[in-house]
Amino acid sequence: MFGKPEVLKGVRVLSCTQYILGPSCAAYLGELGAEVIKVEAPRRGEPMRHSTPGNEAFLYPLSRWVPGSGTGLGFFGANFNEYFVAMDFHRPEARELMYKLAAKADVVVENFRPGTFDRWGIGYRQLKEINPRLIYMWLGGFGGWGPGRVRASYDILGQAQGGAFSITGQPEEMGGSPAKHTIWLADYWGGMMGALQVLSALYWRDNVSGEGTFLEYTQVHGVTRQLEYSLPLYGREGVIRERWGNWDTQLCVHGIIRCGKPSYPQSDNPQEQEEGYILLSAYEDKDFANLCKTIGQAQLARLYKTHDVRVRPESQKEIYAALEAWAKDKTKEQVAQILGKAGLIVQPVWNAKEVASQPHWRERGAIFWLDDPTYGDVLSQGPAYKMSDTPPRVKWALRPVGADNEYIYGKLCGLSKTEIEKLEAEEVI
Repeated sequence: MFGKPEVLKGVRVLSCTQYILGPSCAAYLGELGAEVIKVEAPRRGEPMRHSTPGNEAFLYPLSRWVPGSGTGLGFFGANFNEYFVAMDFHRPEARELMYKLAAKADVVVENFRPGTFDRWGIGYRQLKEINPRLIYMWLGGFGGWGPGRVRASYDILGQAQGGAFSITGQPEEMGGSPAKHTIWLADYWGGMMGALQVLSALYWRDNVSGEGTFLEYTQVHGVTRQLEYSLPLYGREGVIRERWGNWDTQLCVHGIIRCGKPSYPQSDNPQEQEEGYILLSAYEDKDFANLCKTIGQAQLARLYKTHDVRVRPESQKEIYAALEAWAKDKTKEQVAQILGKAGLIVQPVWNAKEVASQPHWRERGAIFWLDDPTYGDVLSQGPAYKMSDTPPRVKWALRPVGADNEYIYGKLCGLSKTEIEKLEAEEVI
């Protein structure tokens, strides 16, 4: 794969980003072959380097081979294929370096609060004077104008204000409450949309205008864009969409059921001792009848003969209760085998261990062991898309703060090794 060309080879991106929203945008471009230069604060780096599950010391494995590098698992996955330099944006000497880097860049990606880079003298207005072909991608919560522009934003805030929380989780009558997605979907989705904007702008610059442009992505708006029919339902009927938990508002059966027996009761891992769950989809009339026959509940098919009857909340409650009663003495694998043999669409709900062990995804490169030159072997997720002639790729996971100072500042800014060492000692870089 590495012998094939890269679609964005020759495109240089400055990633002045932190957390996940901005970094993931640049990382997607890096997977496509862009030369991405990650700019961080000297020594400590950006905040996500110091984030790991539960802040447990043993979950900082990515710093094991480089003592003192302070890189936790929270940083992993959104900074692939990047060169790492340090820069204190508050220092005049650093700003001069930023000007030199921007002069030779195609794209700048940043996700600080609106106006921050302008105040520092390194925003789009200043940098476009140096490089008129520069594409400037800003990502944030609320946009660069409007009454809410000054608020900071995180994934969880984007999901809350964007409307996702209100329709996620168990209904109130079942003792539920709004629920957040454990994966930072608003961040990773936003990064993907930002990368799409950059690709569009590169095409426009190189084929139409000949000039750069300013791009903006707002996290809250990005979440709202994915609300399906929630807004039309309210606007047309005045109805506020409800939470339905693991059921589906439009299809039945099309959801998740609990299986009463754990798959690995003898495991030392608490997550593997839990009861299993399985996804089941049988909303077509013939499939629902087949399902009812398979579980020995043929009367359900007669009682809920048509889909418009099945999809009602009171109907779904009875149907799912019957399904879980049937599955209470079975593992998710047993349920999958029985229903799958009957020709129904089923899928056990897998944890990370189960996902990582699947031969199909191993063969396709979705999951692979990355031999990282700095941090050793890392089990990694690969690019989610395939391209036959210019395949995306992960070449390395990440590097310590400022690991590429000498290479980048020497190559692009013309600094000598002595000059670089002096700036490092003064913590300018």
